[in-house]
Amino acid sequence: MALCTSRFALLTAAIAALSACASRVNYRPVADQPVRIGKPYAVRGQTYVPAADPGYDVLGYASWYGRESGRQTANGERFRPKWITAAHTTLPLPSYVEVTALDSGRTVLVRINDRGPFARGRILDLSRGAADALGVRAGGVAAVRVRLVDPPERDRARLRRGKPAARPRVDGRVLTSLRAQFDAGLRSGAISAQ
Repeated sequence: MALCTSRFALLTAAIAALSACASRVNYRPVADQPVRIGKPYAVRGQTYVPAADPGYDVLGYASWYGRESGRQTANGERFRPKWITAAHTTLPLPSYVEVTALDSGRTVLVRINDRGPFARGRILDLSRGAADALGVRAGGVAAVRVRLVDPPERDRARLRRGKPAARPRVDGRVLTSLRAQFDAGLRSGAISAQ
């Protein structure tokens, strides 16, 4: 009888271990290679076509997300809410962008490793860490400039480890010009109002 009980206990433990392995997600290591562009995809009736866009420099609204902790990002990495990352609908994964809050001029370097946002009028979804670094988390949605950049390896390495990379504030004259362009975009309809 003791032998049957031991075999049953071993069998139960083996089944539990196998089921845990089957449900585990295999996350991609945090790395800059390979860069993935991806195929066109549709979300809520809208089609997105990922593409390389070396001149990407756009004014619009950014939001933030953070409840997805531990889930897999579109490029296969584990989502870590405190890291300085973001989601973009079409830029290659990963990409690096400089994000400037138009209300304060604060700028942060962000690593894009996910797809989104899929809300009307938004051009970027920041992780909670990126929203905190930019000082926009309390507002939920912020007017921003998002510009694709090619940062030095030391800054890339910091972001791959979840650490921020220092960026200077935008010059006052440049910020005034960006705000005027943003307002003109709202009036013309090029930027969707929130």
